[in-house]
Order: sequence, then C-alpha cells, then structure tokens
Amino acid sequence: MTNESLATYANYALASAALVLTLAMLGFALYLARAVPVREEAAARTADRVGARSGAGRGGVDLADRDADGEGSSGAATRADAASAADEPEQTSLRGRQAAGIAGSLTWLGTGLLLLSSVLRGLAVERFPLGNLFEFSVVGCLFAVATFSAVSLRRDVRWLGLFVTGFVVLVLMVAQTAWYVPADELVPSLKSYWLPIHVTVATLAVGICVVAAIVSALYLLSDRQAVSPRFWAKLPPAPQLEKLSYALHIIAFPLWTFTIIAGAIWAHEAWGAYWNWDPKEVWSFVIWVVYAAYLHARATKNTSRRTANWIALAGFACIVINYTVVNFYFIGQHSYAQ
Repeated sequence: MTNESLATYANYALASAALVLTLAMLGFALYLARAVPVREEAAARTADRVGARSGAGRGGVDLADRDADGEGSSGAATRADAASAADEPEQTSLRGRQAAGIAGSLTWLGTGLLLLSSVLRGLAVERFPLGNLFEFSVVGCLFAVATFSAVSLRRDVRWLGLFVTGFVVLVLMVAQTAWYVPADELVPSLKSYWLPIHVTVATLAVGICVVAAIVSALYLLSDRQAVSPRFWAKLPPAPQLEKLSYALHIIAFPLWTFTIIAGAIWAHEAWGAYWNWDPKEVWSFVIWVVYAAYLHARATKNTSRRTANWIALAGFACIVINYTVVNFYFIGQHSYAQ
C-alpha cells in the first residue's frame, strides 16, 4: 500500500470519527433531555413524602423519640429520604439511559477511529504524526475523548459527554477545514527521538486540560441553577464538579512540567541553547505559571474555589492562544508547527 493510500485512509478514518462523535454528542444530549424531567418528578415525590412525615411528626414527637444525635424521628426520615434521592442513579427514563449507553459506545468507537487515523497518518509520512497543528489537533482530540472514556469507567459522567464530544467535534471540523496540511516529511530540526516524547506528553496534557476546563466551566456556572433548574438538576453538585476538575488538573500539571523540561533539552540539541525566548517557549512557560497559580490558589484557604477555577480557565485560554494565535501570528523557531 502506497503512502498516498495510507494518507487517504487516514482522512477517511478521521471523517468517520467526526461523524461517530457527532452521533455520540446527540445521544448524550438526548440523555440529558430525558434525564432532567424524570429527576424533577422524583425530587417532587421525595419532597411530598418528607413533608407528610414532618407534618405527622410535629404532633407526636417527644424527647423519647429522639435518637442519640438529638434528632427526632421525622428528622431521621428526612435525612433518609434525601440520601435515597441522592443515591438513585437511575432516575432517568429508559430511553434516556439507552441513549447514554449508545453514546458511550459511540464515544469509544470514535476514540478508536481517531487512533486509527493517527496511526495511518504516521505510516503515511513514516514518522510520528505530531509534526504540525493539524496532526497535533487530531491527537489532542484523541486524548480528550480517551480521558473522558477512561473517567467514565470509574465514575458516572454521562452528564459530561455532551460537552466533551461537542468540543472535540468542533475542533475536528476546524482541523479538517482550516488547519489541514498534506502528509509530508518533517523539517530537519524535528527529526529527533524527542518528537514522540516531548510532543506526545504535551498533547496528552492538553487533552486532559480540555476535559478539566469543561468541568471547571460547569462548576463556575453552577450558581445559575435558578435560571435553568431543569438543566442543572442532572449535573452533580458543585463540590463534586470542583473536585473532579482538580483531580484532572493535578494529573495534567506534572505532564506539562515534563513537556517544558523535555522541550528545553531538545532545544539544546537542535539549536544549541536550552532557552531562546521563542514565542512558543514563552507561552508554554506562561501556561505553566498560570496552572501553578491555580494549584497554589486551590491549596490556599483564603482563596475561594471559584477564584481558583477562574485561574484554571485562564490557563486553558493560554493553551488556546499558544496553539492558534502564537502558531499563526508569531514568527519564531516553532513556526514550522503550523
């Protein structure tokens, strides 16, 4: 099979991945649409039961009815009903659960197709497929959906699927239309064993940061529940959103730290200096500083979690600037990465 044929099949696999992930996005959207009304009805029934028990308890509760914590039987029933409502993961219509299951399977399929596209692209160019912005975007999307799929093995994150797949589909559309470049050889400075090490770790860090940024944004918007309660009723409580965002960031930050260190070593081998104040190098360091500020703010008692997550979103904004604005409008030693 010729390199041209491999490149063509890589494009076919990429287009198929975009289509499959679009279908997954629609499935997750249907899940949320079906889940919210049922959750509201269950909450209303729970509130009715709690109100009835509380009313009955007011007339007949005395000190003998209180438990060891000093709480009346009606209070204990209230806690039990509230816990039951919180622990019922299947307060969703059958059609909604089926849509989420199909969407999850399609997400795994889309992940496999993105992996296939990257492998075929690498075989077509006879190198690691991370030599330009188009290839970086495809592999970054691969790591983003892989991160979501991996988290879904341990947590119920069906509510997150719509946002992750939606973002990935958008990036894939832009990559295929605006950033696409034909399969070609690398420039001489990129022909190094550091390419699969440095750029792969950087791409993995960005993929994880994509999911983390989406969760942070949902956390910051969680105080909008009064505006659209039907939507927010399905998402986890704000503290759980914030903890998930932190868990993802705490994984991505060391990876980005390694990216900068490996890049400096590679720069010394390719250009004779560890640091050349290239725009790409500077912005990579800016990203590191902003995320370090996020982790510091997250660990500081006097800084609110909302402020810390705003800093995290600022870090993701720096990533977007680094791989779009800096790539196209700043001339430097990394200009070949367009």
